[in-house]
Formats: sequence, structure tokens, C-alpha cells
Amino acid sequence: MTHSLLTTPEVADLLQVAEITLRKWRLNGAGPRFVRCGANVRYRRDDIDQWIADRTVASTSEPIHG
Repeated sequence: MTHSLLTTPEVADLLQVAEITLRKWRLNGAGPRFVRCGANVRYRRDDIDQWIADRTVASTSEPIHG
């Protein structure tokens, strides 16, 4: 298993959200899991993919879990 570590700007670009959004998600636990490397934050690609999969729904009325 390869663990590609992504930076906040890379993940923001991938998810098409602002970097500040990722920071807010980190504070309230709403975003993808992340890794702390000293003062730096990194994201595992596997965690990003799982976070997306957990939010994939078939209908707008379907609740989001995760």
C-alpha cells in the first residue's frame, strides 16, 4: 500500500474548495483525516478517497454519513 502524502493546497485543488475551508474542516472534524508532521499538515490519498466515498450519494434527499 502506497501512502502518498498531499499538502493542503493539493487537497484543496483536488476537492475544489478553498484552503481555508480545509482548515475549518480540520478544526471541527468535518474534513478528511490528516497527518501532522511537526507544524505541517499532510493528507493521505487513501484517506481523501475514503472521505469522498463516504459522501457519495444517489439522491439529494439521502443523508450523508461519515
